[in-house]
Amino acid sequence: MATTQVNISDEAMKASQHLARRPDPSIVVIFGASGDLTKRKLLPALYHLQQSGYLPEDFAVLGVARRPLEGTFAADMKDGILSGGGVEEADPKLAPFMERVQYYAMNFDDDAAYDGLKAKLAEMDAKFNTQGNRLFYLAVAPEYFSDIISFLGKHEMNKSPAGDGHFVRTIIEKPFGHDLSSACALNDEVNKVFDESQIFRIDHYLGKETVQNILVFRFANGIFEPVWNRNYIDHVEITAAESIGIEGRGPFYEQAGALRDVVQNHVMELLSFVAMEPPISFGADAVRAEKVKVWKAILPIHPADTVRGQYGPGNVDGKPVIGYRQEDRVHPRSQTETYAGLRLEIENWRWAGVPFYIRAGKRLAKRVTEITIQFKQPPLTLFKDGDGAGTEGIKPNVISMRIQPDEGIALRFAAKVPGPNMSMSSVNMNFSYADAFGASSANGYERLLLDAMLGDGTLFAHRDGVEATWKLITPILEAWAKEPVKDFPNYAAGTWGPAVSDAMLKADGRKWRKL
Repeated sequence: MATTQVNISDEAMKASQHLARRPDPSIVVIFGASGDLTKRKLLPALYHLQQSGYLPEDFAVLGVARRPLEGTFAADMKDGILSGGGVEEADPKLAPFMERVQYYAMNFDDDAAYDGLKAKLAEMDAKFNTQGNRLFYLAVAPEYFSDIISFLGKHEMNKSPAGDGHFVRTIIEKPFGHDLSSACALNDEVNKVFDESQIFRIDHYLGKETVQNILVFRFANGIFEPVWNRNYIDHVEITAAESIGIEGRGPFYEQAGALRDVVQNHVMELLSFVAMEPPISFGADAVRAEKVKVWKAILPIHPADTVRGQYGPGNVDGKPVIGYRQEDRVHPRSQTETYAGLRLEIENWRWAGVPFYIRAGKRLAKRVTEITIQFKQPPLTLFKDGDGAGTEGIKPNVISMRIQPDEGIALRFAAKVPGPNMSMSSVNMNFSYADAFGASSANGYERLLLDAMLGDGTLFAHRDGVEATWKLITPILEAWAKEPVKDFPNYAAGTWGPAVSDAMLKADGRKWRKL
């Protein structure tokens, strides 16, 4: 009897949570829907929400792109949902969901086509009872952001046709600008049409459970926060490494590079979660405010505290690969960095004097995103080398947060090796997400899409944050542009990057953690 009561209570609690987090009826309008992101990530994520009971009953999806795909779009999206994992074709919810997926072909710079889009949405409102609520997702190249936003405003689609009490919101993909001035200009253009509360600048890293768990790990556990400061921490490392190359995206990457593509957004978000002060709540405004305080407290980064690299030919997983300059549509003397390393300091009471080391790159030894917190050595000589105890010495305590893959957290500490001597060894205490909670087919967009439909901006970038991070990164880009690198390529594919990156830490008497 007791077990039955617990199960009923658990089910009732889940149902209550779903109702509390279930958004109002709406249409998700995806510009650029013919792209890979929609098929591989967005539609599978929306269906995972449907499976879990988080989508409203009255819901629809409209894909918008230039190609005439009316006859094939829904079937193609269904293939993406099935291949995304966690869904069987016999799933009884799948067919009704797909009936609500429609398509509209138009050019994004065609003024007249927006009248047709407006009429299509009105037709879908009537058919699916979506009540005039809209979530516009701009999954397009950055050069189309301004046109789409401007035309939505011109055709009064920045407001719900149902009037007050109904919502229109927009999600804008990265990159949001390519330097400080362009980001400010784009912010100005978007804010002419949409209020800041309607704008959701997305960074898919923030949809990862392991990133959100940083806040839980720090602020929900009384044993960590008291030592999370300059008195106990020696340094922090953040690594965002990929083993793949540019995957045929030569023209994009030539304009981006590792600093713009990864450091300005993904890595700076990770840094803010590690370094921020406890917010007064997990509400959007409170969390954003603490993140911006971190970025504004970072001292200007001197070019001498930066390194850049570009991969040459090498071996990855035992297979030979070409160098960056041999990639398709890449200039044979390209100065674009595929590796960026930074040393920075946060000038506040918690972190003053603690160096943060950042590295991000393509064609590195393995795919891994990890945050390493290395603590100071204890001020004891009791266990030092050479005392005849056969010890290897004490290695610093380390907390490593694995964002991807093999998501989890490890704590390294010293333990005595069994035997008559006082010998020690470093051991790891490991937490694995998969072992603790089971494997998941979620791709990280589920939480972000749901939050945007609910109007919760906690995990999205605000204008202030975007401009604060670009203010840090733009002077580095300008300094690099003035001084071309003579030794590119300066690291072989399949290694951990250029030697100058190791030298940057060696100058401080430190070295990168082996991953």
